[in-house]
Amino acid sequence: MAIISNTVNYVDGDTVLEAFFAYDDAIVGRRPAVLINHTWGGRDDFVANKAIKLAELGYVGFALDMYGKGVLGSGPEENAKLMQPFIDDRALLQRRIGAALATVKLLPWVDDKKCAAIGFCFGGLCVLDLARTGVDIKGVVSFHGILGAPGNTEGKPIKAKVLALHGHDDPLGPPEQVLAFEQEMTKAGADWQVHVYGNTMHAFTNPIANNPGVGNVYQADADRRSWIAMKNFLEEIFG
Repeated sequence: MAIISNTVNYVDGDTVLEAFFAYDDAIVGRRPAVLINHTWGGRDDFVANKAIKLAELGYVGFALDMYGKGVLGSGPEENAKLMQPFIDDRALLQRRIGAALATVKLLPWVDDKKCAAIGFCFGGLCVLDLARTGVDIKGVVSFHGILGAPGNTEGKPIKAKVLALHGHDDPLGPPEQVLAFEQEMTKAGADWQVHVYGNTMHAFTNPIANNPGVGNVYQADADRRSWIAMKNFLEEIFG
């Protein structure tokens, strides 16, 4: 096994974006691709490491970029300013992640009929919105994602299988919002699953999250269990 990684530029309108991707060059031929959508801070080492881990599993890991080449937030205030335009304009969000999907399909190692997307926090919202647009991909996985419906995809059938991995005590997604999400997915005809982890807050996959006051706390068991759930899900959808 030799994991090769690099970056690739792509565009959405006038915005130049830069993705990080990784693959195992010991594998011959095309293989499935998994997009990885970053948190509100931008495309950082956290998602780059996930791309490498996915490459080790035999996929092309593609850590996409929602904000623009080299754009990273420095802390909660700046992160919020970077994220807010996409919360306010979900059509912009959907177009931006759609540009990443179009780009990954062009990579020579990718089987363009076998693509999926995972995302963390804000990234979870993004991959769920990608599914909500009705795009023809195999599946999406949200890790402690924001679950609220965008308001512009009503009546569109969801083709992708959907897995939401969620903390029961996540203040950004209380139980009533989880129920509303389940009802939305059912109405859209999705093949959906929600795994809820008890005694678990937001950001449970992030080892440096330790702010119970705002509900961001790393939870090692939920982190481990959610990654296993994702691996099983990817094996199923690409099988």
